[in-house]
Amino acid sequence: MSAFDSGSNSRLNRNWNPSMDGYDHITQGERTKIRKRAQDLERNSDIAGAILSALERNVVGSGMMLQAKIPHTKPGNENGEMNEAIEDLWEEFCKAENIDITGTQSLDEIQETLLRRYFVDGGIIVIKVYTKDSKFPFKIQVRSVDDLSTMNSIVPVENGNRIIEGIELDSYNKPVAYHFNKLDGQSLLPGDTVRVKAEDVIFLFKKNSPKQIREVSLLATALPRIKDANQFIEAVSIKERVLACLSVFIKRDMPSGGGPGRGLGQPIGSDKKDYSGMTLSPGMIGELNPGDDVQTVIPAGQASNTKEFITILVRLSSAGIGLSYEAVSRDLSQVNYSSARQGLIEDRKLYKKLQKMLIKKVLTPIYLEFLDAMHLTGQLDLPKYIHDKKEYSTHVWIPPGYNWIDPAKEANANKTALETNQDTLARICAERGEDWRDVLKQRAAELKYQKELMKEDDGEGQSEDADDLDENES
Repeated sequence: MSAFDSGSNSRLNRNWNPSMDGYDHITQGERTKIRKRAQDLERNSDIAGAILSALERNVVGSGMMLQAKIPHTKPGNENGEMNEAIEDLWEEFCKAENIDITGTQSLDEIQETLLRRYFVDGGIIVIKVYTKDSKFPFKIQVRSVDDLSTMNSIVPVENGNRIIEGIELDSYNKPVAYHFNKLDGQSLLPGDTVRVKAEDVIFLFKKNSPKQIREVSLLATALPRIKDANQFIEAVSIKERVLACLSVFIKRDMPSGGGPGRGLGQPIGSDKKDYSGMTLSPGMIGELNPGDDVQTVIPAGQASNTKEFITILVRLSSAGIGLSYEAVSRDLSQVNYSSARQGLIEDRKLYKKLQKMLIKKVLTPIYLEFLDAMHLTGQLDLPKYIHDKKEYSTHVWIPPGYNWIDPAKEANANKTALETNQDTLARICAERGEDWRDVLKQRAAELKYQKELMKEDDGEGQSEDADDLDENES
């Protein structure tokens, strides 16, 4: 007898024998296979494409907007001149030819690539590099996890560290350096590696275990369901094509062709018809040979519950990632306002979590390195930058905003929350992808301009009335 059913060795659990080794040792042998299968479905599955498109569309969207927040008490920044200079320079730096070492992707496009590879491959690597570019020497290089050298799984090195699947670790399992396969043009040279220090590398992956060192595809749990959906759709498609076919066979009174026991065949000069090459067409009127008959073959069967089964597979695949069925399928036929809003709230929790990850692990380190490079090249005039680096690096990121289903209801709810001090203008504007300071400044400018126009109109009206009065008096 066992204390738990899940721990028993009964007949029902006889084939349930998971490995007793550590997490990373278990996944090491299957990591590459899972990644390749995920990449295959990425190329060939509509469901996998819909999942990735939903993430890219809502997490990255139009891109993260930077706002420098250097205090106005800093000399030379009384009116925010330093903030504007940094933001203008950052916007130029984010162009493909300035930020990407290959010159092919802007920062927004790089974020989409990072997010896609994060889910499909399980991880993605960003390397900080410096070039001879006079204006923007700092750039980033995006490399796949396939580039990590795995020739030797566990190799000790001279300084007491050890290399596990391309990652050099110290005694605390902290990454010290990364070993990449050397590139020869477009191909990798096996066995020839390049060592890059850990402080120059951003390894973006999800760590699910304290002992985990390498990545595992986040689509791992959804891959069987996505594969089942692909195969089921293909089988249904073939079945429906067969059901749409109509075949006709001609039953002859006397088989054609001569030979022993088969008659003498068709006499010479006979006007019997030959059916070879003939097809059916709408509204046709045909004639058969005497004694011939037509036998039609209509495949039996009907369409199965395809929609319900595909819906279940899509729902399970989406739930495995953390998304709702509606976000992936774009099918809103079975929702009302309440259920759609609840689904959006849960989806946006995942989007915000991923946005926070991109900001903290990728965008902020790149921005801080960008500030250092711009200060060293003299393109930013930041007095005492080294001593006051914390204040100069103060900034915020504004993710792309979202719109709700019923703007009127949300506006009234926001108004009530503000009046009762249950919410803040900063948080409400942040959800829409805007800065509350900019909203107030723009609104104040509009009201001021409106008052000026109204005064001008009143002045013109008064002058016209005065002119009319003078004419009447004269």
